[in-house]
Amino acid sequence: MALSTISLTSGMRANLFSLQKTSLDMEVTQKRLSTGLKVNSALDDPINFFTAQEHKMRASDLASRKDGMSEAIQTIKAANVGIEGINNLIAQAKSLAQSALSAGSTDALAFGTQFGEILTQINEMAEDSGYKGINLLQSGELTVEFAPSAGDATLKLTGFGGATTQFTTIGASVTSTDWVSGTDISTAVIQSAIDGLETAMGDLRTESKKLSSNLSIITAREDFTSNMTNTLKDGAAKLTEADMNEEGANMLMLQTRQALGTTSLSMASQAAQSVLRLF
Repeated sequence: MALSTISLTSGMRANLFSLQKTSLDMEVTQKRLSTGLKVNSALDDPINFFTAQEHKMRASDLASRKDGMSEAIQTIKAANVGIEGINNLIAQAKSLAQSALSAGSTDALAFGTQFGEILTQINEMAEDSGYKGINLLQSGELTVEFAPSAGDATLKLTGFGGATTQFTTIGASVTSTDWVSGTDISTAVIQSAIDGLETAMGDLRTESKKLSSNLSIITAREDFTSNMTNTLKDGAAKLTEADMNEEGANMLMLQTRQALGTTSLSMASQAAQSVLRLF
């Protein structure tokens, strides 16, 4: 028994090709709807795919620097807390010294003992003003990295302790005086202690301004890094992410086209069969 040959009209072939294309378009649209991306791989759009990857990598590298900036800000704030505390102690010490100038020898000696205790607390407070092992009130150093590649953009902060400022050497320059030890409570000796405190306060103001300037720089760079990271992420998203409203509407249109194409093909097939029945 010979097999009958299936004959397709040109209209039926056109409908079949249209249905095949519609089916492929629906697969693409369905994938975009399920992933939320219009570019899922380099095969979809190599230029946009690799450009987006570069944006994401740079954003990730910049984001990794933000932690270092945040820690640097906390280190500076810790030093500033120490400066404020030391400033208050210096003010107390100065008040005691001024009281000692107008007091009798017995009271002046008592004031000298209290003065020495405050100076000890000043140095101890300076030692306790570090953050994660870095103390900018002593000889600590901090290098802040801003760029993705190490060394490209940095800010180096150096502690101002030791012999570079008065407040950490007050203990050596003032507590060694005869007023604190009780061997000499003359006006000149006490006035020398007051002069040393005023110098220390001046040095603290100078160094505090430097810290404030560095804090402003790091804060500005941190804000810049956050904004740049968001810009890069947004850029990558615009290159690869799908418009869900558009893709949803597109899917509805393709489903309608598929239904119409199926109906048209069915009608064409029925018409052909009706013609064959005439023979």
